[in-house]
Amino acid sequence: MKALLLAGGSGTRLRPITHTSAKQLVPVANKPVLFYGLEAIGAAGIREVGIVVGDTQAEIESAVGDGSAFGLQVTYLRQQAPLGLAHAVLIARDYLGDDDFVMYLGDNFIVGGIDDIVARFARERPDAQIMLTRVGDPRQFGVAELDADGRVVGLEEKPAAPKSDLALVGVYLFTPAIHEAVAGLKPSWRGELEITDAIQWLIEEGRRVSSTVITGYWKDTGNVTDMLEVNRLVLESLEPRVNGRADAASELIGRVAVEAGAVVERSRIVGPAVIGAGTRVVDSYVGPFTSIAAGCLISGSEIEYSIVLPRSSIRGVSRIEASLIGHDVEVTPAPAIPRAHRLVLGDHSKVQIIS
Repeated sequence: MKALLLAGGSGTRLRPITHTSAKQLVPVANKPVLFYGLEAIGAAGIREVGIVVGDTQAEIESAVGDGSAFGLQVTYLRQQAPLGLAHAVLIARDYLGDDDFVMYLGDNFIVGGIDDIVARFARERPDAQIMLTRVGDPRQFGVAELDADGRVVGLEEKPAAPKSDLALVGVYLFTPAIHEAVAGLKPSWRGELEITDAIQWLIEEGRRVSSTVITGYWKDTGNVTDMLEVNRLVLESLEPRVNGRADAASELIGRVAVEAGAVVERSRIVGPAVIGAGTRVVDSYVGPFTSIAAGCLISGSEIEYSIVLPRSSIRGVSRIEASLIGHDVEVTPAPAIPRAHRLVLGDHSKVQIIS
């Protein structure tokens, strides 16, 4: 069995971060989301992985390399435009050959991995196996309709009037039968080749499509709220360690990780929280569920329930929370007089200001 890992999306919901960075490389607990998917694939016993990439190909390749760090053999497959999940299968046809494969969306996060579903697929070998979870607003997802016996009888992508609350999780398993389904697809109203349409074709052709309703945790990390929630979840299992240095005037409470080369001075850190390699935290408070990446400076400030990407600095800011701060950002206080906000914001930014 092979894996097809999708890492070509543009990440519009994470702008402006994704104007300059691949959404799959935004870190959760200081590790890119994409790496969790690679680790899950490797843990399931799969070794050959095709990574579908787009405009951020160079960045993805630089981070993942040949896959050997994950015990994998990686091949990069260029998708010229994000034309849908089924289009990714179409361009990967030669790479996949006649092998069964798992398709894994690179910005999805699943607690517990995919070992069990891969083993079940190998044992029962339906033409397609999908994972489902109950969601509050199914209009934002691909939605499955099941009959009284739990068999999949219909699929629809982002329906205006959903027939169930069962959304497709971003992991699919297929036999080569999917290639016949994909070959005849026409673009949907979104202008994309939908994998839901391909699976629907299998159903209508009498092929066997199985489903598993998962009760564990799953998130599509496509927006800031979900990124922070996944960060919180991963930090819950953080192992405390101090590989850097914390002075006697500092207080580390709970599950706190201080990475090599990091320095904590006259500060209070309440876990779970991680301080990245080479970062300095001085005269500051870092609260629970916060990830500070490598090479940052937090000075005279307070921050909680947030993600800070590499080489950013926060100086003299009284309180930051529920925030995603990008690479090489500088956050400083505004002058007291006149009382005015001074902003330099990129396209599609979102700002909340207390006046």
